[in-house]
Order: sequence, then structure tokens, then C-alpha cells
Amino acid sequence: MSYQFEVLKKDGTSGARLGRMVTPHGEVATPVFMPVGTQGSVKGLTPEQVRTLGAEIILGNTYHLYLRPGHTLVREMGGLHRFMNWPYPILTDSGGFQVFSLGALRKVQEDGVAFQSHIDGSACFLSPESAIEIQEVLGADIIMCLDECLSYPADFSQAEKSLALTTRWAERSRRVKKDDHQALFGIVQGGMYTELRKRAIEELVQIGFDGYALGGLSVGEPKETMMEIVSEIALLLPADRPRYLMGVGTPEDIVEGVYYGIDMFDCVLPTRGARNGMLFTNDGKVVIKNARYRDDGGPLDGACDCYTCRNYSRAYLRHLFMAKEILALVLNTIHNVRFYMGLMERIRNAVAGGRYGEFRESFLKAARVMPQDHGFD
Repeated sequence: MSYQFEVLKKDGTSGARLGRMVTPHGEVATPVFMPVGTQGSVKGLTPEQVRTLGAEIILGNTYHLYLRPGHTLVREMGGLHRFMNWPYPILTDSGGFQVFSLGALRKVQEDGVAFQSHIDGSACFLSPESAIEIQEVLGADIIMCLDECLSYPADFSQAEKSLALTTRWAERSRRVKKDDHQALFGIVQGGMYTELRKRAIEELVQIGFDGYALGGLSVGEPKETMMEIVSEIALLLPADRPRYLMGVGTPEDIVEGVYYGIDMFDCVLPTRGARNGMLFTNDGKVVIKNARYRDDGGPLDGACDCYTCRNYSRAYLRHLFMAKEILALVLNTIHNVRFYMGLMERIRNAVAGGRYGEFRESFLKAARVMPQDHGFD
């Protein structure tokens, strides 16, 4: 079955909407959060656990899988789905952000990006064409164009030059894509300049993609600036295609992003936070190493239905974390991923019930965050 997307319902007072993606490896309800499985693994969890926690799609990364174990080996092992025992949808990021993060170890040029492997220092090269080829070999359901991700801050001329390069790369990516069963998403860049972001959308829509992503955000800019860009740009993206906000973010960011019309999110925050002892609950964040939890016999989150919250106390979770037990990371990750999946379920239910504005207001109030209204009553 090839890729399809349809909007099932729109919220009457915001950009929030329900959708359904159909891929060769199953259906995905949107809005959706994708747990990050950068190297073919959601850290701390088995694929079966990830699915049980509510995930319908996960994210893998071209850069990391290209370097290790290598896309050709993955193909020999039957493709990424079989290799990692995840028979459900996968999206692979092109690796642009990871290459960007290498700093002095990379050199951007017209043909692509020359860089040194962070593993062994060997010379590597990633072009728009090779990024598509690698992702086709991996066999992901949704693949991304290679783009240049700007550092923050960048002046207008830098952002404009970078955008022009990203557009040329997008054209080359579209041209070489062969597998009709894979969806290809274009990435909207342009720094913090609305004018450039609008230009990017016009150019990408003219090329034509199966979905559109907002990239180059959450790279150090103020939160208010990021959400202002999202609010002004998201609804300019084609209404019949999914809208993906890359690398975002906190629960509050997701609730706000959905309000402005975003359908897809990913972020390392729930898994990375779990490994660092930062846990998300319906009563706010819990830093489990804090001494106040040493003799706390209550569950981490009384409103959560995950295995961790049903079976273990905050005191035990703190003990495991302070003792550096591996189980601490597993139990923490189970909870954080389930919290995010549960949040998306609540978001979809609120949109389905025609009460997303009310949900957003109550959620942000509980999180002690003021709503940022940029265009809706």
C-alpha cells in the first residue's frame, strides 16, 4: 500500500485538526508524536514496549545509520523494519541537523556536505542524492530531503543564501527519488525571517512533496520567537498534506503547535530526560534525584496508567537513579514515553470533541504557561 493522508476533522476555533496517514507499514493517527530511535533503537525500550506505550510511528536517522552499521548492511538484513523488529511506520530524518551540529567538522558546498565521522574521524560526504539513496535502502515509510540547518542567530543575507541552497537540494532530492511507496517531505527553512519562510513554502509547493516540515527551529532562539514563526507559517502549508514541526519539543510546545495546525512532532526530550532523571507528570516536571522524594511512597504520577506508575514509588525510582541502576533508566523512559503518548491521545480526543481551545487553555494553565495567541480568537 502506498502513502496517503487525509484530514478527518478541523477544530472550529484554531488550526488544530485530526488526520490519518496510511503507509505500507500501517496507519498513523495525527496529531502524532514520534519517539526518536536515532540508531534503530528507542533508547531504554524494546520495540514491543514502544508499541505497547502507544507509539504508531518512530523516527530513525540517516546520518547515524549511514555511519553505523551502514545502510547496505541494513538492506542485507532485510531493511530497517526487520533489522530492528519494528513492523510499523518509520520516518527517517535526512541527517541535515546532525551534520549541522558537527560544527568545524563539516563543510557545506553546492554538491552537499563534507564532514568527518564523529565515530572515527573518517572523511564522509552526504549529498541530496545520496541522502535519498540511503533512505530508500533503509526502507523508511517517510523520508526527508537533505537541508541546511542554520545556526542561531543568522542575519537575513545568510538565511537567504542558505534557503536558496536548501531549495536547490530539494529539487535534486525530488528528481532522484525512485520508490513510489515512500513519502518524501520537503523542509521549510529561512531562519527567523517570515518573508523567507513564505518564500520557501512557495518554492517547495511548486516542486511538490507528500508532506512539509518546518526545520531550523528550536536551535537556540527564544521560545516566543519559535512559536511566532509556527503561528505565522504553519497554516500557509498545504492543507491536504501533513505538517511536521521538526525537533519539537516540550509538552507545552506540542499543545501550542497543534493549536496552530501542526500534525507531527519528534524530540529526544522524553527519552533523554528520562536518562537524566527529568520526568514529566500531570503535576509538572519531577527531578527524581531531589532529596524530597527519598521517602515519598506515592506513585510518580497518580493520573498515569504506565507500568512504572502502577508499580513503583517515587522513593524507589529515586533510589535506582541515585544508585545508577540500569532499571532506573528503563522505568523512567517507560513513563516519559507513555506520558507523551497519553498527551497525544488527549489532544486527539479534544479535537474530536470540538473542545481543543478549552483543552489548550487548561493544559497551559496547569503548566503555568501563558498561551501565545498569534492569529486566533
